[in-house]
Amino acid sequence: MSGPETAVIYHLGRVAYRPAWALQEAIKDRHIQAKRSGEYLPHVMLLLEHPPVFTMGKSGNDQHLLAPGDAEVVYIDRGGDVTYHGPGQLVAYFLLDLDRLYRDLHRFMRDLEEIVLRTLNEFGLTGFRVPKRTGVWVGEEGTERKVCAFGIHVSRWVTTHGLALNIDPDLQYFSRITPCGIADRGITSMVKELGKSCDTNAVARSISYHFDAVFGILSQELSGAAAYEHLENLLDQKGMIQDLAQQPIMAVEK
Repeated sequence: MSGPETAVIYHLGRVAYRPAWALQEAIKDRHIQAKRSGEYLPHVMLLLEHPPVFTMGKSGNDQHLLAPGDAEVVYIDRGGDVTYHGPGQLVAYFLLDLDRLYRDLHRFMRDLEEIVLRTLNEFGLTGFRVPKRTGVWVGEEGTERKVCAFGIHVSRWVTTHGLALNIDPDLQYFSRITPCGIADRGITSMVKELGKSCDTNAVARSISYHFDAVFGILSQELSGAAAYEHLENLLDQKGMIQDLAQQPIMAVEK
């Protein structure tokens, strides 16, 4: 292919965790199949939010799941420990073929963090990295608070999972776990740090813009029914996409 790499960004609204994970797996398998056959497929980013759910990564410790209560617990294949997803948190899943970008997982994680650092700066927040602690943090060094968590999985250099940025979730859910296995630092949100409301659609647009800029990718963005129709054509799995589309769809303003 000549010219820049391309991607499709799907704004999917609120989707239950298990169907969203199944969608990631289907897209990953489609990419691996295309790679084997020499077919070019655009990279994919899914932007969505979940109903309340705790996910436990491959290096997770059940002792860090303190009191899940009524929230579902899902054991998954990403790296990392336990984390929370729920309304008010923007989740970005990256289905990228690193064979076409670069084979460097450390660089990939730093690039994901860079997307969030640039997004926070756009909204008046200064984020930073903490050595040996994946994530994006705000506040004063030594008492920093995590605002975005990351966890990925890679199969044949195709990535799944991604990041979860706290815009305005119910932070009480994080008291039910030891987030990412880190007990000595707090969890925060953009709204808490800014002291004012923050538009989710605007944050999603910023994440999309900086995704393109950081990775040097040219993206097409789809939302609502158009996003689900496009996914159906990509995967040829009408039943799966119809199940996803039954979830409430968040309209994304362009």
